[in-house]
Amino acid sequence: MSLLGTSFGRHILEEVREAPDLAAPLAPLLTQIAYAAKILSREFGRAALAGKLGLVGDKNASGDSQKKLDVFANETVIEAFIGARLVSSIVSEELEEAHCVSCESDAPYILCIDPLDGSSNIDINGDVGTIFGIYPRSAGHGDAEAEFLRPGSEQVGAGYVLYGASTMLVYTVGRGVHGFTLDRDLGEFLLSHENIRCPVRGTTFSANLTRASHWAPGIQKYTDLLTVAREPRYALRHNGALVADFHRCLLEGGIHFYPADDLYEDGKLRLLYECAPLALVAEQAGGRATTGATDVLAVRAETLHQRVPFVIGSSENVSEFEKFFREG
Repeated sequence: MSLLGTSFGRHILEEVREAPDLAAPLAPLLTQIAYAAKILSREFGRAALAGKLGLVGDKNASGDSQKKLDVFANETVIEAFIGARLVSSIVSEELEEAHCVSCESDAPYILCIDPLDGSSNIDINGDVGTIFGIYPRSAGHGDAEAEFLRPGSEQVGAGYVLYGASTMLVYTVGRGVHGFTLDRDLGEFLLSHENIRCPVRGTTFSANLTRASHWAPGIQKYTDLLTVAREPRYALRHNGALVADFHRCLLEGGIHFYPADDLYEDGKLRLLYECAPLALVAEQAGGRATTGATDVLAVRAETLHQRVPFVIGSSENVSEFEKFFREG
């Protein structure tokens, strides 16, 4: 057990040392993610003064409008791994194809990342985040894109960074979930939330209710249960940044859901760099993540930017959602 205030780097080294099944290069990989997060935290905080707000006029690989900080965040993450020989290639929301960082090397991992989650919040000084999932390279080091087409259960590490009132990094390597808060004076992430456990039930929910009339009947019934029928009624807490909405569920309990509808028939959120990493964090903390029909970690990616319906949070809340979903 680490003491509160333990640095992120030391905590990871201790985890790798105590778990012989974890490969040693996982520690420097996570340290590089933390390094990129420090840069992003600094730049997000002064973006309005540096002229980095607003759009660049392009669309990303998922068809979303790109903000200037989307591009900056993506470049920062990639640059953190150039020459490090830790990841062979990176899949990012901002890139059409897998980006080879050191594909010809013996780099042991591949990385899935959403460098700036919730970028629609950035211009209004709202919460944003970074989401990441780490996979071991496949045997034989096959085609760069094909290496990513696998189920989330094969991740060896995952986590997110929340840039809000403070900057917090939450991660798992399959040995529980731990949270670190950035001490800006020291320039270090320090342990602030050890062995996070998601409450089995909560009384808040997060969803884009403007789409409710387009959801399947069972999901509409579930929403009615939360907002009308149940006493005490559940509180709606919808931030617009997936990381922020999930972070509340993780610490306080509750549920976040973004189901399929007639606009997004396969769901809106992306499997590899949004849903699967957060699903691993949730399950390691005692929570759950599902598409409504299947556990998210069991879904094998078929394309790099595949979308899936997404439900995540406290185990009892998610099971209740599934019941309504099945019964229609």
